[in-house]
Amino acid sequence: MGLVNHVFTEDNLKKLYISNLGIGHTRYATTGNCELENCQPFVVETLHGKIAVAHNGELINAAHLRRKLLRHGIGLSTSSDSEMITQLLAYTPPQEQDDTPDWVARIKNLMKEAPTAYSLLIMHRDVIYAVRDPYGNRPLCIGRLIPISDINDKEKKSSETEGWVVSSESCSFLSIGARYYREVLPGEIVEISRHNVQTLDIIPRSEGNPMAFCIFEYVYFARPDSIFENQMVYTVRYRCGQQLAIEAPVDADLVSTVPESATPAALGYAGKCGLPYVEVLCKNRYVGRTFIQPNMRLRQLGVAKKFGVLSDNFKDKRIPCKCTLTKGGK
Repeated sequence: MGLVNHVFTEDNLKKLYISNLGIGHTRYATTGNCELENCQPFVVETLHGKIAVAHNGELINAAHLRRKLLRHGIGLSTSSDSEMITQLLAYTPPQEQDDTPDWVARIKNLMKEAPTAYSLLIMHRDVIYAVRDPYGNRPLCIGRLIPISDINDKEKKSSETEGWVVSSESCSFLSIGARYYREVLPGEIVEISRHNVQTLDIIPRSEGNPMAFCIFEYVYFARPDSIFENQMVYTVRYRCGQQLAIEAPVDADLVSTVPESATPAALGYAGKCGLPYVEVLCKNRYVGRTFIQPNMRLRQLGVAKKFGVLSDNFKDKRIPCKCTLTKGGK
């Protein structure tokens, strides 16, 4: 476990050079302990061979589902809700024939048992299935691997497709030579093979239930250059700052922010109010996100290491300061 560049060393990556298919996962733990046994992807043996599953999200009915699986004799060896998803996908639905796995039926069964929240990558043999829950709570998008010479030519629409990639955020595509293609829709099951990308089915939400995309993707989680719902995250944050200035103007000398997620919103607020934007905190970029620390004491120590104060920039000034609060407590 650890940072990507610590885990995937050059020697480890050499083992993957002969492969043409794979899934990976990098995320802090939301359900279950931060232990090696809870690391993804989860791999299990099924009647039709191994499947590997990577999951972004958190099941809203995890406790109920865990009891149900254990009552049915399905053993669980970790505290992660992602293992339960993997076991549900390994379950053979009644309508499936013994010789052919029906992945649409298996995923529908998963959606029945666990309505949200998840985006999934499921790998079986030479195929990857990309799935979003019907409420679209977690993001998922598809990119095309194209020739390096075409990466920066946005006018060229007919570049040869050299492969397909799927990610929670589109910002990851450019660094690996891929271009954003489209989002996976809420409830959509997409099959990605060597030769094709096709929609197998789109599972609707229960009647009367609205879509429930996580607003915190826009507010905090996502990198500013990612695209959700055909709009860049940076632009949404900037416009939120402008709207805040309309709804809650203040008498101040300058506007600042706790970097970095709230910076676009602070810039939007400052621009709309006609106030200067001034940095008042200096960020140590080698300290990661502090809200994922397991207790308040560690979060406080993390903040102390993360920020330095630029006191000369705000001496005797009145400042509205924009911050995205993820965890609060005494």
